[in-house]
Amino acid sequence: MKPRLIVSRQIAPDVVTRIHQEYDCPYEGKEMSAAEVIAALHAHKADALLITSHVRYGAAEIAAIPDHVKILATYSVGTDHIDIAACKARGLQASNTPNVLTECTADLALLLMLNAFRRGAEYEAIMRKGWRVGYGMGEMMGRRMSGKTLGILGMGRIGRAVAQRARGFGMRILYHNARRLPAELEAGAEYVADFRAMLPQIDVLSLHAPAGPSTTGIMNAETFALMKPGAVFINTARGALVDEDALLDALQSNHLFAAGLDVFKSEPEFDLRFAALPNVFLTPHMASATVETRNAMGYRALDNIAAVLAGRPPLDPLWT
Repeated sequence: MKPRLIVSRQIAPDVVTRIHQEYDCPYEGKEMSAAEVIAALHAHKADALLITSHVRYGAAEIAAIPDHVKILATYSVGTDHIDIAACKARGLQASNTPNVLTECTADLALLLMLNAFRRGAEYEAIMRKGWRVGYGMGEMMGRRMSGKTLGILGMGRIGRAVAQRARGFGMRILYHNARRLPAELEAGAEYVADFRAMLPQIDVLSLHAPAGPSTTGIMNAETFALMKPGAVFINTARGALVDEDALLDALQSNHLFAAGLDVFKSEPEFDLRFAALPNVFLTPHMASATVETRNAMGYRALDNIAAVLAGRPPLDPLWT
């Protein structure tokens, strides 16, 4: 008999094909609430649960997962939607999908950065409306990205991949991290121990840190004010890192030249004031949204499930 699996949301078609080959799974591709998932786990007598980050599984939801479920695998690298301590307390294995979305997330960060510097949202809107009126040499000017100083908050795998790409634009790289990296991982990037001290030195800030006690709300009225007038702000990390009212103030006052945002405090019901600003380039949390990466994420989640159901530890455990 195939092991039984419940999947909580629509996922990549190639991953669904593998699921049907390897698991007994009543997959319909619909988005399920936590309550619906728990009911399905009971009804199907599932051995494993595959979720995404669209629903939070707090202590109460974890406690309600039946004992025959051996692993909760999330189809994401982020884990702030899971109460990991609750999983550990009841012995429920949990896993995520690190490493496989680094390159595509870094690509999107550069897409946001280029569009913010070069007024991509405004230029595209002009063309969608039909253009027809020429612009003088002093109108609709963006900012050059090449040669600028990039600040990175969070120099993990994704932060380092962004730095690698930025070097192709001749950018100087400063970074703040929980700890300084070895020289071979810095690759010429300059460590700044005090995050606030880094902000006045940079032309663009890109966030690549997880949400947590030390980073939630780290970008606020005080820290935005420390950035250079005319700087650019990029976020492909988590909306929780940003006081969005402070960001809106910085953009509306033109203290910041522009922003590129892929993540928001409330998703998908993001603050529509951002959409009304011409100097913001917006994407709907799509950093990992390529066929290659979404497949790799799904396959990695299934590999974690297979390991646990075979009596081995998960490949990417969230607790030990």
